Amino acid sequence: MKFNEKLRALIEEKNITQKNAAKDMNIAPSTMGGYVQGTSEPDFETLKRIAVYFGVSTDYLLGLPEKHINNSRENELLRIFRSLSNEQQSIFIEQGKAFIRINQSQKETLKSS
Repeated sequence: MKFNEKLRALIEEKNITQKNAAKDMNIAPSTMGGYVQGTSEPDFETLKRIAVYFGVSTDYLLGLPEKHINNSRENELLRIFRSLSNEQQSIFIEQGKAFIRINQSQKETLKSS
């Protein structure tokens, strides 16, 4: 996924407008529009500001693999997790643990069959 596509997705996930995101980050709305349309790209300082604002890494925005992440699905999972509140993160973790228990139970059932 290209930078502009990731930025567009982050804006949509945060359920804000490009204009509001630009205002929050002290970026001209027309400049933000160029980033989202893919006609321009931010400088390093602006890239860092965007990463902090959305709670993602600059590596994620640039499409670089993050350390200890094996594939894009893990990268997406980590990004989603980081965007949640503490309470939502706790629920998310418990749901993941439930999936692990289900998988273990299914493996044990298959072994005993």
